[in-house]
Amino acid sequence: MSDSSQYARRRRRGSASRRGSAAPSAHQEASEAVDGPDEGSGEGSGNGPGTGRRGGHGGQDADPREAARAIVLRQLTASAKSRRQLEDKLADRDIPEDVAREVLDRFEDVNLVDDRAFAAMFVRSRAETRRLSRSALRRELSTRGITGEIAEEALEQRSDEDELQDAHELVRKKLPATVDPADRKEHERLTRKLVSMLGRKGYPPGLAFGVVKEELATVTAVTGEDDRPDLDGAEVWDTP
Repeated sequence: MSDSSQYARRRRRGSASRRGSAAPSAHQEASEAVDGPDEGSGEGSGNGPGTGRRGGHGGQDADPREAARAIVLRQLTASAKSRRQLEDKLADRDIPEDVAREVLDRFEDVNLVDDRAFAAMFVRSRAETRRLSRSALRRELSTRGITGEIAEEALEQRSDEDELQDAHELVRKKLPATVDPADRKEHERLTRKLVSMLGRKGYPPGLAFGVVKEELATVTAVTGEDDRPDLDGAEVWDTP
């Protein structure tokens, strides 16, 4: 499917969504970006009922390029976003495709939209806060329209050693303080739970099982040592 048909489909989806909601139109967003939000019904404002600060125009004559710029600026002010995310927002607000492309190209020219920088930041942030594996990060980048060389370059920030260390930390945080070494059912339950947790974060089964086994063995060994009676200083008698 071409980029043009994908954009048209997103516009249709956005239009259908707006019919069932009170989402602001592109013209309203553009006017609010310049004039501020409508101040209500006009009681005490001198503008008459329902006109607010826009004097009855309601932003309906706004230039679609101005509307698109206002939407993009508002989105970038809230948080960094990829070009695809901004395209989706413009399509949702029914901005024509040629206008969206022109506006986003201009934002790219001045480096306000930069998928390469966004991808690098996204990988660092998600790896630090959620300990996601590279495969999970790759999927999340893809949903934001970032694939291929740009995605792989961002993922190079993460090494096999980073993933292994993060997997161990994730498991240690979920392990109970003590585990009965004789309770096989509890071991199996914990193994399933922890391997599933790592799987949801994109870690492959082989790595997940290995990490869980190592961490469970460590906790079990410590528990066994704690339960062993302390014989230091005690007299030991040989029995016949």
